[in-house]
Parts: sequence; structure tokens; C-alpha cells
Amino acid sequence: MILNVIFDWSGTLVDDLPAVWRATNHILAKAGRPEMSLAEFRAEFCLPFKGFYDRHTPEIPMAQLEEWYHAIFPTLQDSVEPLPHARAFLDFCRARGLRLFLLSTVHSRQFPPQAERTGFAGYFERVYIEVMDKREKIGELLAENGLNPRETIFIGDMQHDIETARHGNVWSCAVLTGFNRLEELRASRPDLLVEHLGELQQILERNGLDLSVNGHAKTVADARPIATVGALIYNDTDDMLMVRTRKWSDKWGIPGGKIERGETAEIALRRELKEETDLDVDDIRFVFVQDCINSPEFYRPAHFLLLNYTCRCVAPANVRLNEEAQEFRWVSEAAALALDLNQPTRALFEAVRKTKTS
Repeated sequence: MILNVIFDWSGTLVDDLPAVWRATNHILAKAGRPEMSLAEFRAEFCLPFKGFYDRHTPEIPMAQLEEWYHAIFPTLQDSVEPLPHARAFLDFCRARGLRLFLLSTVHSRQFPPQAERTGFAGYFERVYIEVMDKREKIGELLAENGLNPRETIFIGDMQHDIETARHGNVWSCAVLTGFNRLEELRASRPDLLVEHLGELQQILERNGLDLSVNGHAKTVADARPIATVGALIYNDTDDMLMVRTRKWSDKWGIPGGKIERGETAEIALRRELKEETDLDVDDIRFVFVQDCINSPEFYRPAHFLLLNYTCRCVAPANVRLNEEAQEFRWVSEAAALALDLNQPTRALFEAVRKTKTS
């Protein structure tokens, strides 16, 4: 049974990825290096971060890099916000009497304003910050606080966090809300891999805080295929809306989601599109249904029945994404096909094109 929770901070409880990325690009520019796109930064950045700078700015002393970083970061501090589900998960842990700790590389200059802004500091029994290599600290944390490793879970967003959990022989949980991408997190082999803290809360609630089955972590597998709806949304210039999501390996796809009990497919489609994009739609046309069984592009094993449609947005086409997607674009069909699409979306495009030419 889980009685103790150790949290990473950045990318796990707060969204500071944009701020850290911009600060890092400031350093690279100072060092005469090309700036990185966000995708490049997520693929390259690692902990301990000295390894990252040793690769990209080996001739610049670490003291100079830190001076540049701490000069720029306060100007970006106000962009750091709590991640979705973070506060609810902390409240869930507190209500069940779990002991909560923080183990993070976040700098002692950055943590106080972020903790005050979020109100998260009061949840922790003890805080360990400015820890450059968490693997070297977790044993001390466990010993100082008398924690049983098998009753403890460490939640983080980077490979280093999973390695740290393994060093401490505690349960590991990787979340997709932060710095490392799905492929890096999978490679680190965490005990649990979840989209966000809300999903972890559901797992813990369902299992009564008990993760262990014959020494391995329980997983939540859906007993039956899940019916979902999704649509290619066209605007008045015939561009299509594409969204990029972490849970589909940061690939581009279409908005949509699960059909709830008692809903017709069309009602579910309108609801999901409204929730995910804030768009109202009409001219809804069914295209086809796809089987999607344990797609390697999706973050966990799942069997979906994908009911795919086309539709048009009701003007104005002002997209406001919810937490499920990280980016959107209105693009032509040719531009959409040039994107890194997930396989079900590419199959939908092919079906729509055949319909047009038949």
C-alpha cells in the first residue's frame, strides 16, 4: 500500500517548461549557439543538466551559465502555473493521510515565488530542493524520514526521476505533463506511466492505494473496447484543424474522445469537440470506423473503436484548447499530410480522399 509520495516539481506539479525553454535559449544565444525549438529542447534536455550544457556549451563555465540563467528567469517566472489535476491530487493525498515530500532540482531562488504563487508548499512534510542529482539524495530522504521503500512512490516527468526511484527501490510513476517525451519515458521503464496526476489518482482510488500484484505495479486495463468519436473539422476556407497531444507520442491528430453512457455518437462528438476546442460544429458526416488495438503511438495499451467524422465549425473559428492538447494548427490538406500524423488520423485522411474521388 502506498503511504508516502515523493514529488518532482517541474513538469510534475507546475508547468515551467516554456519558461525553462526560453531561459535556455537565452543562454544558448549568449553562448553563440543556435536556439532550439521546443520539440528539440524536449528531446535534448536531461538531468543532471550539467550533461546538457557539457554537450552544447562545453567551453562556457557552469558559473557563467548559471549567472545568465538566473538573470533571465525572474522575467519569465510569472508564466509558471500549476499543472491541471495537481492541486486535486495533492488534496486527495492529504485527505488520505499520505506523507508528502518534494525532491527537485528547482533552484532555491525559484522555488519560493513558485510555491507562493501555487500555494503548494504547505502540502509537503519536507522539501528537498536544488538537488542536482536526485539519485544521490533519495536514499538519504528515505532514511531521514523513516520511509519504507515499498510503501513509497516517486512521481516525475523525466528519465532521471525514474532512475532515481530505481536507486531508492521505490515505486516509480512517469507523467506526460513535463519535459521528457513519451519515448524517453517508456525507455526508462517506470512502474506506472500516466497522462497526468488525475489518471494516477483514479488508479490509486480504484486499487485502494495498493499498487502491488506479485511484486509488480497494477495497471488499469479496459476490459472491453472503448468507443470514441473524432472529426476532421473544416473552417470556411476549407483548412482543417490539427491538434498535437503528448499521449499520442506528440504526433498530430484530430480532436475527439469517449462516448459516455446514454449519449448518441453525434451528441458525444459535439460535446467532445466543444470541450477540447471550444468550437461548435455542423454538417456532421460519418466517414468510417477504425479498430485501434494497442497502438504503439498511444501512451498505454488500449483497444479503441474510432468513429470518424468530418464536420464544419460554426464561425467564428476561435480555438481554445483544454488540457488534452498542447498545440493546434489550421492547415490545408497538403500541409496536414506533411505533418507527423498519428496513424489513425492518416488513415482517416486516406478514407476522406477516396470519398472525394469516388
